[in-house]
Amino acid sequence: MILHADALEILLLALAFDAVIGDPDRIWRRVPHPVVWIGALIGWADRLLNRPAWSDETRRAAGALALLAILGLAALTASAVEEALRRLPLGGVLVAAVASVFLAQRSLAEHVGRVRDAFASSGLPAARLAVSMIVGRDPDRLDEAGVSRAAIESAAENFSDGIVAPALWFALLGLPGLVAYKALNTADSMIGHLSVRHRAFGWAAARLDDVANLLPARIAGGLVAGAAPLARGRIGTAFRTMLRDAPRHRSPNAGWPEAAMAGALGLALAGPRTYASGTVEDPFLNPEGRRDARAADIGRALRVMTGAAVLHAALYGSLALAAW
Repeated sequence: MILHADALEILLLALAFDAVIGDPDRIWRRVPHPVVWIGALIGWADRLLNRPAWSDETRRAAGALALLAILGLAALTASAVEEALRRLPLGGVLVAAVASVFLAQRSLAEHVGRVRDAFASSGLPAARLAVSMIVGRDPDRLDEAGVSRAAIESAAENFSDGIVAPALWFALLGLPGLVAYKALNTADSMIGHLSVRHRAFGWAAARLDDVANLLPARIAGGLVAGAAPLARGRIGTAFRTMLRDAPRHRSPNAGWPEAAMAGALGLALAGPRTYASGTVEDPFLNPEGRRDARAADIGRALRVMTGAAVLHAALYGSLALAAW
């Protein structure tokens, strides 16, 4: 386990790199992002081993073995990269630069911000297109409130699994832990759902991703609640809403940051939603809150998320000082 000052300083530097630089398109248009390579490997395993003729038990076992192999390869590759970089001058800075590639502070804010900006520039049709880039819902069936809620919920959930979780796994296990987590999270997004094709093969990815996000999701919820005043919300209200409503969410983890965000903004989030696979009849989080979310509320959510990211960095800064 890595929880000493050196690792925490590298993590703080990685968070700073990501906040300032993000994921420059000019780089990733020329060189595939590492997550793209991970996704290609998962897709290859899915095509090779997820065979409809096999029983559910066989497909579940094949999916678990494929997942273990992918996570092992990701961790071993990252370990070799980290070891090589640390032998170079300014090795810690180089490790931080690589780690920043797997964090999503700036890119998440940019993607969610595009939904808000689309409302202002071109109205609902453009906002529907923008939100379709970050959520799996049927955009054509979303009104302004639906698009706004989808963007806000995406900001809250991805703050947890795109920022807090990878940072925590780096703090605990270094670059191998971070990259293995990203491989797991990518596998969950690709095969860890209850479609006919993937409910058996993706079972291990979904269950292990739930376990890996148990602590990060709760930390993320606390950070979001702590930033509630940036949206003229109350920290206590956001915390109470989170503790009361998070267990209502169908996910054991996503409900924590989403319920905290609902309490911070005074909105009712989640509820019934329509995806390509059908309608999900979920209860509302903060059901007494306002249900007609608007484009301006996306901006409020972004302020909360930015404040939560600052609190997140401050948390690791405090741990680094304590570790000295």
